[in-house]
Amino acid sequence: MNSQVMSISDNLWVQSLHKLRHDIYHLPEYVYIESKRTRSIPEAILITEDDKTFFLPYLVRSCEDLFEGLATLEIFDIVSPYGYPGILLNEAAASSPKFINLAIEQLKSTLSAKNVCSGFLRLHPILNHGLNKVLPPNVYQVLGDTVSVNLELSDAKIWQQTRRNHRMNINLCKRAGMVAKMVPFAQYIDEFVEIYEETMNRVGAKNAYYFDYDYYLHLSRLDKLIHLCIVEWENQIICASLITECCGIIQCHLSGTRNKFLKQAPNKFMLDYVRYWGKERGNKVLHLGGGVGSAKDSLYEFKAGFSKQSHSFITLSLVIDEKQYRYLVNLRAKGLSLLAEDLLQSNFFPAYRYL
Repeated sequence: MNSQVMSISDNLWVQSLHKLRHDIYHLPEYVYIESKRTRSIPEAILITEDDKTFFLPYLVRSCEDLFEGLATLEIFDIVSPYGYPGILLNEAAASSPKFINLAIEQLKSTLSAKNVCSGFLRLHPILNHGLNKVLPPNVYQVLGDTVSVNLELSDAKIWQQTRRNHRMNINLCKRAGMVAKMVPFAQYIDEFVEIYEETMNRVGAKNAYYFDYDYYLHLSRLDKLIHLCIVEWENQIICASLITECCGIIQCHLSGTRNKFLKQAPNKFMLDYVRYWGKERGNKVLHLGGGVGSAKDSLYEFKAGFSKQSHSFITLSLVIDEKQYRYLVNLRAKGLSLLAEDLLQSNFFPAYRYL
């Protein structure tokens, strides 16, 4: 079994993706954007054996900023970029549970040599469908469900699967004269940020859902992979969503609606437009995601109104170096005046980053 760790400038990264169905989250350009945002190191690992391939992008974070005096120890952990990156497997690998488990052990061994003590990875609900069935039970967690629209269905079937009240709102928006269209994101960044942040403020979103202006500028340069859908009404933009498009998969990356137009539900009208737009372009699935924190909340129910198709959202929690992991947990527990076991028994991973 062979493993190679790649930086974003390594040609092997792009060459590997040419052979694997992937999403925008696996691209070196996207992982780089995330590394700038999170002040981390962008990497990917390629593990091969005979005709089987395992590929994973991730961000390397230093743990020294969590604790005073830790710099001399140089302990790191890894985390997935924002979104649903997950593991990429070719057909031969996907049909070999033995290889998948050996590859994860190889991943841990390679990272351990780089002084990485833990890893938290979000799997791709579509590309990693059913992967939990071949993983050790102590490695993965099924956190909830996400919703997607099967764009290979007929237009009539897609509309039929739409919840009745969604159909009613969509038709009302059409009759009111709303117009949905795709526009160049670079030309509408300011309007989008204003709408998105107004939405995050309204729902009381955590800091993780806010981004600086440079983040949007970087995203706008992925012009062939990211699109901006807007809804216009009464000479203003009232709703907008960043849509990613890669290998037949489209996703709603970030979305927002102006407060004073919530009653009209233009976001339903917008997503109706996006799914048929995506279908016309030959895409196979529109992934809408799940609820906040993977809960089956009002956001999840809103998304479920567009389709009866759902997927498990799975994460991997890897303790790579038990000794270092325990050391950091003890330090964190001491700083919070808690017992280490309290942190270890929490649902937060890695436990030493417990807030």
